[in-house]
Amino acid sequence: MKIVHITTVHSPFDNRIFHKQAKTLLKAGYDVALIAPHTKNEIVDGIKIIALRKPKNRFLRIFFSTLQALHLALKQRADIYHFHDPELIPVMLLLRTICQSPVIYDVHEDYQTSFLHKTYLPKAFRKLMSRTITSIEKIAQKAFTIVLAERYYVERFPEGITILNYPQLTTNAKKDILPSCPYKPRVLYTGGVTELRGALIHAKLVHLIPNLHVYLIGQCSQRLATQLKEIAKPYQNRLHLEGINYHVPFERIKAYYSVGGWTAGLAIFPPSDHYYRKELTKFFEYMMEGIPVVASNFPVWRDLIEGNQCGLCVDPLNSKEILEAIKYLIANPKEAQKMGANGRRAVMERYNWEHEAKKLLQLYKELLSK
Repeated sequence: MKIVHITTVHSPFDNRIFHKQAKTLLKAGYDVALIAPHTKNEIVDGIKIIALRKPKNRFLRIFFSTLQALHLALKQRADIYHFHDPELIPVMLLLRTICQSPVIYDVHEDYQTSFLHKTYLPKAFRKLMSRTITSIEKIAQKAFTIVLAERYYVERFPEGITILNYPQLTTNAKKDILPSCPYKPRVLYTGGVTELRGALIHAKLVHLIPNLHVYLIGQCSQRLATQLKEIAKPYQNRLHLEGINYHVPFERIKAYYSVGGWTAGLAIFPPSDHYYRKELTKFFEYMMEGIPVVASNFPVWRDLIEGNQCGLCVDPLNSKEILEAIKYLIANPKEAQKMGANGRRAVMERYNWEHEAKKLLQLYKELLSK
């Protein structure tokens, strides 16, 4: 059976799309292709990548990349199409009518709130786009099978099937946890580096704790990188950025995890309605790697982190609380290691992709049997 995944936004090597879903389907015996922005057509790890031309700006992408994606998808004649971006909804409606194949819409984001935080757009336009996305997604609910990456998306998609973005179990999950070194404290953040995701707060940490090294690993604009280095002065040599103006492959992020000995994994985000109820993928990655988590004290985050005794939650606007949390982990390496072990155990038992993969394969089986 032939499966085609389609995205106009994500990297072809996106962790959820490529490493989790596509590889799971390939291993189960499906013929898997992925239409995504890329420089060339190629086969990687058995998955056929069909390249979309990269447009010069976001607005050209919405109009031209979606049409190009439709054209390429129709040529594939797949048994199931699985797409990942709301801008594709109109053309996927057309594709479904032409092909009569099952179509899955994979909801990665809370687009209603995310558009309200896109500061590069005028405020009035942000509100308009948020309302437009809400209306379009209501149409999607009736036309497609809906897959949800977050639990609370069920409120918007009552018929949606949750296939959560938990990490894949690795051989590292069975290794001993390397304890934090109290003489060389270092903290790690992985993922997109933006103000909304706590970049300004994270950069200030070099001022709070002597000798603390802060690693921010993920795509970051040159403008923000310059601002972060300015904030860190005169300790900018202890602020490490990787991903300035480019996407950091997940293999590179895994390399940072595998170094071990991290004092904490960070997610100290400022208050935001967009992240208030999200269970961040990075939480489960930190936990799997045995890294204690220091995160904002949003209720959902606190339930996960303190409920599993795998880290500490702090008021993101209170520097003293942040300082005390990190200092506690530095001063108590055995307790930090225990938190890491608790997190790892929770992932091994509950929060892992292997559980979610079974739900994905069952969904495909049901769709193909209709």
